[in-house]
Amino acid sequence: MGTKKSRSIGRPRGFDTDEALERAMLVFWEHGYEGASLATLTEAMGISTTSMYAAFGNKEELFRKALERYTEGPSAYLDRALREPTALGAVTAILTGTILTTTSPAHPRGCMGVQSALAAGDSGRTVRDLLVAWRNNGCSSLRQRFEQAVDDGDLPPQADPALLARYVTTLAFGIAVQAASGVSRAELQAMADAALRSWPLC
Repeated sequence: MGTKKSRSIGRPRGFDTDEALERAMLVFWEHGYEGASLATLTEAMGISTTSMYAAFGNKEELFRKALERYTEGPSAYLDRALREPTALGAVTAILTGTILTTTSPAHPRGCMGVQSALAAGDSGRTVRDLLVAWRNNGCSSLRQRFEQAVDDGDLPPQADPALLARYVTTLAFGIAVQAASGVSRAELQAMADAALRSWPLC
């Protein structure tokens, strides 16, 4: 019976796919899509190229999975921020989350969704388009939150939700770029505080 059971279970992968994906995410975050070679990825993941393809598909599919992990992990502050009871609370939480995430010493500086494929050749065009859609989706979600704020009377009726959403996301992405350039957390927070003092810009 023991022999039949072991055969039905099959041979285990021999590595932790969750941990391997976490490591791949960090490589893409640090090096970008095109800068992350298969050799660098598989070395960081602790697996062979064959195992990587078997478990995650090609490099593009691995990046998609890594971006999903980033969205649900380090970038999850966005979804939490959108549930804040006021528009100002949402914006404050977004900027705070951006600053904390992009300057954390626990992982690469900056934002994986901003830096991974701002400029890409033909091989990275699909990933570049994926990240454009990822960024636009965040802006769209914020616009909807501001539309709700107008309906609730939390924002004045003349407020432009689309403009406000684009302003906040542009500021957040700028923070990410500055963080990747080595600007300190304190400087970034001072900039965010200055922007919040003029909220809601209408």
